Amino acid sequence: MTSLTIKEVIEGFNLDIIAGHKGTSRKVFIPALVKPGIELAGMLEFYENDRIQIIGSKEAAFFHSLDPLIQEERIKAIFEKGAPAFIFTKNVDVPDMFIHYGDIYNIPILKSFYKTTSLFSELYSFLQAALAERTTMHGVLLDINGVGVLITGKSGLGKSEVALELIRRGYMLIADDTVEIYQVEKGMLVGEAPDVLKKYLEIRGVGVVNVVHLYGVKAYRQKKRLSLIVELQKWDDDKQNYDRLGLKADKRKIFDTYVSYAALPITEARNAATLVEAAAFDFKSKNLGYNSAEEFNVQLNEHIKKNKEIHDEED
Repeated sequence: MTSLTIKEVIEGFNLDIIAGHKGTSRKVFIPALVKPGIELAGMLEFYENDRIQIIGSKEAAFFHSLDPLIQEERIKAIFEKGAPAFIFTKNVDVPDMFIHYGDIYNIPILKSFYKTTSLFSELYSFLQAALAERTTMHGVLLDINGVGVLITGKSGLGKSEVALELIRRGYMLIADDTVEIYQVEKGMLVGEAPDVLKKYLEIRGVGVVNVVHLYGVKAYRQKKRLSLIVELQKWDDDKQNYDRLGLKADKRKIFDTYVSYAALPITEARNAATLVEAAAFDFKSKNLGYNSAEEFNVQLNEHIKKNKEIHDEED
């Protein structure tokens, strides 16, 4: 099961540690967050102590409204249940009692410079990405006019060279060679590069190049939703089942999500970068409600029908 230590959360989310320094090795397994308001009211039956606890202005105000003896009783009971960490939001001062029990129970007491709503949103997204199950695919992931396109195919077909040409045209690289893919939720996959490969593209005969140094910051983004898989295939004269109209809606399954798929046969005479670009634009067009292949098919059928009617009249 994927996990993240509180130390990694602190470093990845730029948090200040106020107390409980010895507890930074505690682990988080789920991205969900909790604001322990009902627990401060004394109801611990449903306390979700496996989640990071967020203390915002409302929780802090309620805590300070309690009698000091009740404060001590309830905070001690909460800490006894254990939790990965407590994070106080921007406008909330950390009470001495939390610092005291944080050190006693080795539970990190952290401070964020985000307000409560922003902290919830940003930290949840951070944890969700870090804790999601991942798979690795070989290929190049690009952002082509807003469409996340994974270019796959056998080694030597020129995937990176196609990517270089598309980047030169103004599109963005996400990952080359090794693409890490995780599922945010069913129906949404996100791809990114391993840390060591971020911003780099390998071109045979040239070597490894940094696309940001070559084309500027507009040539790279850290992650992108995966929407389309394009497989480059060497043209086979004996193969008769290439889709000529584009009416087939092929998909590939990754985790619980189906991703649109297109196979592009290539030869020396076909501009592979232009073909990939066209596939991305066609995908976006279909998502906006326009399908060129279906429109052509309707017009073709109408044309055949009219010709048949003319032929029947002549007979």
